[in-house]
Amino acid sequence: QVQLVESGGDLVQAGGSLTLSCRASGRILRITDMAWHRQAPGKQRELVATITAGGDTNYTDSVLDRFSISRDNSKMMVYLQMNTLNAEDTAVYYCSAHIYTIDDETQGNDYWGRGTQVTVSS
Repeated sequence: QVQLVESGGDLVQAGGSLTLSCRASGRILRITDMAWHRQAPGKQRELVATITAGGDTNYTDSVLDRFSISRDNSKMMVYLQMNTLNAEDTAVYYCSAHIYTIDDETQGNDYWGRGTQVTVSS
């Protein structure tokens, strides 16, 4: 069974930095796109950043030049480096990944973690 587990969420002051990590585990053959999403209180979940297996990245405008997504394919991990945090970044952060398993070699499936809380105090 595939699992994604996030870590690194914390309470941080405005202007500070934080790095989130997400580890995939299970009977995984390969992982293609990985991403970070977030959901603030009372708001819909939004896509923050994506990264392909080859390392191509994309970001939502509000985090451009402040956040950086990266991955370690050998460890099946994805990271989100967050700098110059502000109160609007307060949210539960989720990672997701498109994963091919031994039981699903053809199409793969999207998997999600349970989230990690990031709170930015102003």
